[in-house]
Amino acid sequence: MSNANQSLTSAEITQLWTTYMNDAGLICQLEYFTAQTEDEAIKQAAMHGLELAQSHINKIEDIFNKEDYPIPYSFKLKEDVDVNAPRLFSDSYLLYYLHQGAQVAIQAHSVSLGLAGREDVYDLFSDCLQEQISFIKMVHDILQTKALYKAYPMLPTPESYDFVQNQSFLTGYFGERRPLTGTEINNLYGNYFRNALGSATLIGFSQVATNNDVRKYLVRGKEIAQKHCEIFGSVLHEDDLPASTRMEDSVTDSTTYTFSDKLMMYYSTGLIALSVGFYGNSMAMSPRRDLGVMYNRLLNEILKYAEDGANIMIKNGWMEEPPRALDRDELAKKKK
Repeated sequence: MSNANQSLTSAEITQLWTTYMNDAGLICQLEYFTAQTEDEAIKQAAMHGLELAQSHINKIEDIFNKEDYPIPYSFKLKEDVDVNAPRLFSDSYLLYYLHQGAQVAIQAHSVSLGLAGREDVYDLFSDCLQEQISFIKMVHDILQTKALYKAYPMLPTPESYDFVQNQSFLTGYFGERRPLTGTEINNLYGNYFRNALGSATLIGFSQVATNNDVRKYLVRGKEIAQKHCEIFGSVLHEDDLPASTRMEDSVTDSTTYTFSDKLMMYYSTGLIALSVGFYGNSMAMSPRRDLGVMYNRLLNEILKYAEDGANIMIKNGWMEEPPRALDRDELAKKKK
């Protein structure tokens, strides 16, 4: 694959740009966390994550500079974080944050790798993927050592294989519902955990936000996340299955400026985008019709929330425009 002189495709530019923005924001967060974390093992994991994010930034800048492609403004340590601010989250929160972030990064880098045609871009995302696989193992081991790992529910061992006998397998509106399948359980449990983590994140962010619109938006997001936890938990409890645990107690009472409103809005809208993907995937993988209806309703709610968040970012000049196609109509107007 010797084609480094080939121009970057739309897919490659988009994946590089998105990775750059995410890692620039992550650097601000991890600089703060490494300064505040007391547990040495967790601090070392955060420092390693910080090193990986910085190496990605450097490599992407090299590719963009060779292409004479503008470097995103993204986020800056001096503008978007106060690393000396009081502690906002517990060490256990950081560990869950790192573990969840590594899972998301593995998925993102896998997609980017599949879209990469140029050798240098392919090599970059191949390295990113391998690094994240090693990193998640590091974080996973710390979770296990500290007895903090959230295990998914157990399933009984069947006596033999079986086949679905009738269409009641798909129903769920009325009458007796069949037990949840393993895939449905995994999605419900995972979505509960992500909303629990998101709720804690938004509580902390709302406490340190300076813009009133941002503060109200974050509080509203916290309420949505908590409501979704209750919904997912209730479905699991119908089959006597456990839900994950809430994490609100992992947030301190600090109200001191920690992260910029711009960074917190970027991160919050990113969480929503991830939820849209997870809910859509869950809906596609849930044969029981009542679950599909449930996910569709929750999707509509967070899509509206996402739009409101985008409007706040645009209003305040915080939304950096992603790579896009030329506006041919606009070019024609300039010609006149």
